[in-house]
Amino acid sequence: MYELAPGERICPYHWHVGEEEWLLVVSGTPTLRTPEGEQVLRTWDAAVFRRGPDGAHEVRNESTEPARVLMLSSMSDPEICVYPDSGKIGAYGGWSWPEGQERIRLLNRAEANLDYYEGEA
Repeated sequence: MYELAPGERICPYHWHVGEEEWLLVVSGTPTLRTPEGEQVLRTWDAAVFRRGPDGAHEVRNESTEPARVLMLSSMSDPEICVYPDSGKIGAYGGWSWPEGQERIRLLNRAEANLDYYEGEA
């Protein structure tokens, strides 16, 4: 559950390689951005974000009142996210690791990629 103050967003515009996500508006009027454009959502509106570029999304609150949204996910582990606006790619893993063990998180851009054999003997 996210409570978004005016001007806040859940995360940058992105899409998932492995996960599917679902959104339910609990209250307020958040703005949803998808490849089809932007639209203002209302209480009880729902949306699904499929895997891949067609499921790209961003949820933000451009209104003057708080908005509450429930996000559900299939929680792929590991997961890769693509952030089209910034050109970043994120790799995430370890959601199911034992309590206290640090998750893996790597954010990079393709042009900053290392050579496959970089640092190898």
